[in-house]
Amino acid sequence: MADDRVFIKNKPATFEYAIEDRLTAGIVLTGSEIKSVRLNKVSFNDCYCYFSSAGELWIKNLHIAIYINAGYLSHVPVHDRKLLLNKKELRKWQQKIKEKGLTIVPLNMFINDKGYAKVEIGLGKGKKQHDKRESIKAREVDREIKRYLK
Repeated sequence: MADDRVFIKNKPATFEYAIEDRLTAGIVLTGSEIKSVRLNKVSFNDCYCYFSSAGELWIKNLHIAIYINAGYLSHVPVHDRKLLLNKKELRKWQQKIKEKGLTIVPLNMFINDKGYAKVEIGLGKGKKQHDKRESIKAREVDREIKRYLK
C-alpha cells in the first residue's frame, strides 16, 4: 500500500455538537478488532462515551466490523470498549459533565506512529436547530468561495 495511514472521522459529531475541548485517548481492542480498524471498517453511528461507576471512561455503540480471516476468534461488532486516559484528565472531564450537562462524543479514530489505535474525543454541547442552520450556511459559503477561486 502506498498510504497505509488510518484516519476515520465522525462527520455528524461536529454538526450535532459544539465541541469545547478535545482529548486523545487510547482504546482497548482485541486482535481481530485492531485488524478491522486498520482496514477502515469502523462506524460511529449513535456512538457516545460515558463514565462507569468505577470512574472509567467507556465508548458505547462503536461498530467495528468483523474481521473476515479471524475464524472462531472473532469479536462482537458492537460492545462497550474502554478508553485509556490519565486519572487527572478523567476527573477533570467528569466534573465538567456533572456541572454543565455536556456530553463526550468520539470525533475520529486513527492509528498513531507506534501502531496503537487512538480515539479523539470531544466535550460537546448539543446544537440547537438555528445553530445547525448557521453551520450549513458557513459550509455553503466556503464551497462558493472554492468554486470561484478555481
